[in-house]
Amino acid sequence: MSGFSKEWLSLRESADHRARDPVLRDAVVAHLAGREHVRIVDLASGSGSNLRGLSPFIAARQSWRLIDNDPFLLAVVQETLAQFRQREAEIDVALQLLDLAAAPHAALEGEIDLVTASAFFDLVSEDWIARFCTELARRRLPLYAVLTYSGEEIWKRAHPTDAAAHAAFHAHQARDKGFGPAAGPRAAALLEGQLKSFGYRVSTAYSPWRLGDNDADLIAALADGAARAIEETGCVAAEIVEDWRCARRHAISCEIGHIDLFARMPA
Repeated sequence: MSGFSKEWLSLRESADHRARDPVLRDAVVAHLAGREHVRIVDLASGSGSNLRGLSPFIAARQSWRLIDNDPFLLAVVQETLAQFRQREAEIDVALQLLDLAAAPHAALEGEIDLVTASAFFDLVSEDWIARFCTELARRRLPLYAVLTYSGEEIWKRAHPTDAAAHAAFHAHQARDKGFGPAAGPRAAALLEGQLKSFGYRVSTAYSPWRLGDNDADLIAALADGAARAIEETGCVAAEIVEDWRCARRHAISCEIGHIDLFARMPA
């Protein structure tokens, strides 16, 4: 999978944490209630944002295994979690360098109470989702997947090129990110369907980024990143993409759609 910079991950973390659906998060916490020790595996962990977003709500002692295929980001995790772990003495963190594309089953070995992932499943292929769900179901493990991109975008103010730019961005998102052709906005529905076919009870919730005046840096970064992707497709003329990018960088607000999902086997 293509790597993400620590600057981008840091920039988006606040928006990620605000966007999480609290009702679904509370359902996950209730599922884990009553345990003295909770063991969690976080897929494609990046800089550890998922741990920081969920762990404060879990009362039990926690052991997290953070998995990524980018050794640089795992090194960043050690830096960013140092202060956090001093405050949260009941959390143990282990880091694992692993190519999830080649061996999804390897992430699910050992004692696990919950599998998590953030902004991950839209980057993998339909085939990979099927293989992963098969391995997950074989072990009857619960999954909490947050911030899977769902395709909806509302920008203010509107731009004449929005429809063409949006279509080109989705075409780019469907390219191979290391797991085969990416599922993109279809990912949450594919994940839900696969898990239900194995007998899981699945709950979902809409968890959009809602960005405004205080998110100008993130809005600008989104505009720049989307413009680069759109230009790479060749579907929109470069001068039109540049005009669109400039307009987006100065947007008043935007909403970027995501889906949170919690799936567990019936007792």
